[in-house]
Amino acid sequence: MARLFRSLRKTLTLTLTHQFQHQPCISRRSYISDMRKSAFEGNILRLLRNEIQYELQSSPPNNPVTKFNSFIVDGRAGERWITLKRQYADEDIKLEVTMFDGAVPAPTPTPNGGVVNSDEMQMHITVIVNISKGEGRVLEIMCSAWPDSIEIKRLFIRANEKIIAEPYAGPEFTELDDELQDKLYDFLEVRGINDELAGFLHQYMKNKDKVELIGWMERVKSFIERK
Repeated sequence: MARLFRSLRKTLTLTLTHQFQHQPCISRRSYISDMRKSAFEGNILRLLRNEIQYELQSSPPNNPVTKFNSFIVDGRAGERWITLKRQYADEDIKLEVTMFDGAVPAPTPTPNGGVVNSDEMQMHITVIVNISKGEGRVLEIMCSAWPDSIEIKRLFIRANEKIIAEPYAGPEFTELDDELQDKLYDFLEVRGINDELAGFLHQYMKNKDKVELIGWMERVKSFIERK
């Protein structure tokens, strides 16, 4: 995308400068005023078409999947979130998942058993897990999805989804007893919220990122083409 905007600025500058220098002085102002709209539109449309073609030819996106294991996937086209839903026993489970919202250096094991940060980056996805039973309280668990793992950050109980007031969110997850932490990971595991899901989300978001980029460029192009 940076290439698109750099090319756009350069093309518009050269086009308008050339047109200005080759017009009689008496008509330069009106000529530039008349040509400005078509100059902007023509160059933007050309660059957008080139970018769309490049994205489609270099690595065309796949059709978004609508199901993963027991979850129904709502891709929410045009948004930065997706939603996954399933039922487990008497529970309604809903996951609100962002597109990539951060990156950190990827940890790399060392020969002596330690871990260091590598030059490669790993992307981060935020996952908000809501587990409810009927009209009662909702257990909300804030998680991070890394390329190969789910990490619990915090959890709390709130009255229901309509309550706006900010609830007490409890301690940081890492401050809890180690055994309790393990049991809470087991709690999510049996509900299908696990490392396999994390891997799926990263693959899904890579595809969604491309789909949304192409869709955005198509919408901009359609708007400019509209007469």
